[in-house]
Amino acid sequence: MADDEPVGVKPYTGPAGGWGALRAVARAVREQMGASPDTRALLQVNQPDGFDCPGCAWPDPKHSSSFEFCENGAKAVTWEATPKRVDPDFFAKHSVETLWQWSDYDLEDAGRLTDPLAYDPASDRFVPIAWDEAFARIGAAMRAIDDPDRMEFYTSGRTSNEAAFLYQLLARIYGTNNFPDCSNMCHEATSTGLPQSIGVGKGTVTLEDFELTDAVFCIGHNPGTNHPRMLGTLREVSRRGVPIIVVNPMRERGLERFQDPQAPVEMMTLSSTPLASAYHQVRIGGDAALFKGMMKALIEADATDIAAGGPGMLDRAFIAEHTVGIEDLKADIAATDWPAIERKSGLTRAAIEGAARTYWQADRVIVCYGMGLTQHRHGTENVQQLANLLLLRGNIGKAGAGICPLRGHSNVQGDRTVGITELPTEPFLARLDAAFGITSPRKHGHNSVETIAAMRDGYAKGFIGLGGNLAVAMSDPAACFAAFRKIDLNVQICTKLNRTCLLIARESIILPCLGRTELDMQESGPQSVTVEDSMSMVHASRGKLKPASPGLLSEPAIVAGIAKAAVPDTPVDWDALVADYDRIRDKIEEVFPDFRDFNTRVRAPGGFRLRVGASNREWDTPDGKAHFLVHPGIDEDDGRDDTPLTLTTVRSHDQYNTTIYGLNDRYRGVSGRRDVIFANADDLTAMGLAHGDIVDVIAGSGRMLARQTVLAHAIARGSVAAYYPEANGLIALDDYDRRSGTPSYKSVPITLRRAAAA
Repeated sequence: MADDEPVGVKPYTGPAGGWGALRAVARAVREQMGASPDTRALLQVNQPDGFDCPGCAWPDPKHSSSFEFCENGAKAVTWEATPKRVDPDFFAKHSVETLWQWSDYDLEDAGRLTDPLAYDPASDRFVPIAWDEAFARIGAAMRAIDDPDRMEFYTSGRTSNEAAFLYQLLARIYGTNNFPDCSNMCHEATSTGLPQSIGVGKGTVTLEDFELTDAVFCIGHNPGTNHPRMLGTLREVSRRGVPIIVVNPMRERGLERFQDPQAPVEMMTLSSTPLASAYHQVRIGGDAALFKGMMKALIEADATDIAAGGPGMLDRAFIAEHTVGIEDLKADIAATDWPAIERKSGLTRAAIEGAARTYWQADRVIVCYGMGLTQHRHGTENVQQLANLLLLRGNIGKAGAGICPLRGHSNVQGDRTVGITELPTEPFLARLDAAFGITSPRKHGHNSVETIAAMRDGYAKGFIGLGGNLAVAMSDPAACFAAFRKIDLNVQICTKLNRTCLLIARESIILPCLGRTELDMQESGPQSVTVEDSMSMVHASRGKLKPASPGLLSEPAIVAGIAKAAVPDTPVDWDALVADYDRIRDKIEEVFPDFRDFNTRVRAPGGFRLRVGASNREWDTPDGKAHFLVHPGIDEDDGRDDTPLTLTTVRSHDQYNTTIYGLNDRYRGVSGRRDVIFANADDLTAMGLAHGDIVDVIAGSGRMLARQTVLAHAIARGSVAAYYPEANGLIALDDYDRRSGTPSYKSVPITLRRAAAA
């Protein structure tokens, strides 16, 4: 390490993947599982007769290899299949006050929960209770709440279709549509914006489209850390000579070059495959400006070509047959001038025109995007501007082209598909009521931000978390922690201890559940569950490992147990549904016609794809057309980012959402720590700061992230990055996209101040 480098900082010069990934897998296996025979679970990940990786939602190829897991997938599996246990003896030794002082990493690293637990205020400890008692106490607390809309039902995207379907049924029989969900914090802008544009809130591409595409644009995502299995697909695209255009504020190794651990030649020769053919470091908050700049360049080039007697660059036949709103869009683009586009995007006109040229020279284009596009105050409009760009050349609904939102959790999309939504449609509720002989509530419910606000304001009184760690995942953790401590009931259904479990309500209960890797044995025999990936493929997942404890129940069984205790007088035969998950799938099919022949089709290797109308140029909009949608101006953030710097939160490489596997961020050259922020070297010089200085990060209303080591990094001017969730305290609870409800994790106006001496 150079003498002038901060502790734990050493520039990383290798590719993504490769030997570093293999060493990390070996370390994860050694640290979490030791010599446990359960390491064989890695051979079952994403296999036709195995279980779906809980790490991300990238689809499985039709022809699986022997190893269909990536580094972070291996970490997720070993984290779940660890022999470490958090049993009653653990809680006898540790009070809640003591555990609250532990780091988030240490809490989850302690191991798997083994028994139902209830908080005992006299000892300040969680104590074991029987399942029947746990359900009875939860049911009594729920029945004591005077209004069903004062109860909140949160869902993590790792929940299976079967568990999520039963969960939404429970909540609606109870009497509410309050469904805060992890979607609210990631791709809700997609779910809100795309239906208005193209009639569906999902991606339109399949994995096979990448074999046919002529260009791929990667915008606002980091596959090396967040969805590493995508790197294999991008590698094949690059090796075909297809351009990959990257738009991202930070230089990320997983977008630059990749050494495939399953490619013997690359591994033995220490070679790698270059990925990005062009890398545009857009300023944080500059995406809308970039998209309008590309559309402006395209429309201007189209006019020039038409004037010269050419056919033009726009797909006029597609636009005429399939779309409305083109003239309004053209007027808005014409009113947007180049100096403003350059200033806001941080890119030159020449760079933007170069990206646009690659776009119009390709016949078939796929655009992939992540939360770098959605987690803004105008994330919904960002997504719609991207759809506009694709529609101009007919790049939706043809082979090798389309829009590809990259989901995180392996079933975050599926949960929404089977009814986890605070905004249910009348046709869906009517089918649900007919299927079960119930009357669902029609009043729309709370999303995640509204849930925390309702708890904070004393309205919401009860909370059930079906997985996840909401209080840590949300913006404004101080407000979240205080809100949870005001409610009457906090129930957490989880595999491991997390900080939200420790937020003590009047009644606090932890219910440990089976993990994705474990055998789920019910009355009719071993069960499989199903998940939906980013490309609308539904497939089965069947765990085979011995459960971490004989006292664990499956998520469907836990939901049914709560339902029977909370709303005992219903026509639903919960026991029959849990006894055989085929019966749950039959009911899903009855409520959602796109799941026709569910049990038959999901048993085929690879499963089946749900209907995505826009993939076939069937636009499920009120008028049956795709819509060009205008968002005046190019300011994603309502003028808030006129401060010198705008901050984005990012994950480290040893992390999955709020789960911290370790303290290293290999590709960014950081090890053993998370108290760093990344800034542009020229910005630091302009502020009189230097690489390695200790700074305080100051946001609005005096919010502060104190004593961070600032690192000069390859990031766009005016842009700063800090780790999530540590930086969530810089974001106020009311700082979110008004259309989707998504907190603006990716656009926080801040200043840096040299910290006082320790």
